[in-house]
Amino acid sequence: MYDNILLPTDGSEGVERATDHAIETAERYDAALHVLYVVDSDVVNAYSGDEFVHEFEGVEQTLEDTGLEAVGDIAERAASAGVDEVVTEVVHGDPHEEILRYIGDEDIDLTVMGSKERSGDYRRMLGSVTERVARGSSRPVTIVKTSVA
Repeated sequence: MYDNILLPTDGSEGVERATDHAIETAERYDAALHVLYVVDSDVVNAYSGDEFVHEFEGVEQTLEDTGLEAVGDIAERAASAGVDEVVTEVVHGDPHEEILRYIGDEDIDLTVMGSKERSGDYRRMLGSVTERVARGSSRPVTIVKTSVA
């Protein structure tokens, strides 16, 4: 049923349940698991970097390192669970746009995303990457909710 499953991650604890679900689904369907981290260009561009004394210590490098660690950790978990093929990628750009681009470019059959349960006011003010992807994707998106304490 699924050949390619995408798990976008932001490296937060809120993605844990979605990670478990994506790994279990990839194992069940013998599908490739794609793990994607997007370095948010808005965050990088909004930060002046004045506190950093060396170009390699900037926010962009920090976010990229966080992304590499996040996708690497998930890849290890997936391999330990028996997923045969895991593809990891760290890209730069607007998160929901890059996720939607990846879905099309890599012929993704199912995207599994985490979503933190927040109040309606919070969602109305800020929205979420998960909601934008779910609305913009022409392919199935499974949203796995996580309570925020």
